Amino acid sequence: MEEFRFTKFKVYISAKQFTKSIFKVTANIKGYGDLANQINRASLSVVLNIAEGTGKKSDRDFNRYIQNALGSVHEIYAALDLAKDLNLVDEIKFNELVNSLTDIRKQLGGLSKKLSADS
Repeated sequence: MEEFRFTKFKVYISAKQFTKSIFKVTANIKGYGDLANQINRASLSVVLNIAEGTGKKSDRDFNRYIQNALGSVHEIYAALDLAKDLNLVDEIKFNELVNSLTDIRKQLGGLSKKLSADS
């Protein structure tokens, strides 16, 4: 069976693992369903934009999806910051998630730079 190329990308693997962690964290957020749902959707958006972008015909088109993923990374941070302020996520878990998110942001930035140079 032919594998999809994005499944080998480090950033895809990192984003997928991060999304699984987010889903576990947001499952415990009670009374703020809209916030939990938005965090889940933004996290899933990172994974799906990486996957969808690899199916585009040019690096320029792929890079647009990477830029969308980067936007979602910033959205996740803002939502987690709010969740922390509302005591829905403790400081230790927040820092753990932000460290992973920062790593993903750097990986996406590097990929975007590479795609820009190649096109």
